[in-house]
Amino acid sequence: MRWQPAYVGLGSNLEDPCRQIRWAVARLAERPDICGLICSGIYLSPPMGPQDQPDFLNAVCGLLTCLPAEELLAVLHELEEQRGRQRSERWGPRTLDLDLLVYAQELSDRDDLRLPHPGIHERSFVLYPLAEIAPALEIPGRGRVSHLAAACGRQGLQLYVDAGDNKE
Repeated sequence: MRWQPAYVGLGSNLEDPCRQIRWAVARLAERPDICGLICSGIYLSPPMGPQDQPDFLNAVCGLLTCLPAEELLAVLHELEEQRGRQRSERWGPRTLDLDLLVYAQELSDRDDLRLPHPGIHERSFVLYPLAEIAPALEIPGRGRVSHLAAACGRQGLQLYVDAGDNKE
């Protein structure tokens, strides 16, 4: 059994997005085939697609897994389905969006598995949370995360502060 590093993007803009992201992180942390989970803060960003939808909350988790990339992606899709994810509108609103961003140094351009995730190098809502936990990470074919984040700019991205975090 060989453990591989992977990075997962988490996003939501429906049905208490902060709770959706925290639920997904908790489910990933419970899995015996995933360890070493580390998560960024949660960021608020304007929607990438249609603007007539709520802003998104986004985060990134780094982890080690003994699952092959295809199986890890299947786990992510299963978690999305458990939260009622509907894949009806590209870049539309969603309860939970889990993207496999990077898996080791693997490159894939298959329809069912694209690594690194397309557009990763130009999305502030991915790069800034990723830079928080892995600034020196080299994204295959794209470059170092810290450099990509600096070149991308914040594009309206803000660190999200959940009022629920201050409860005692």
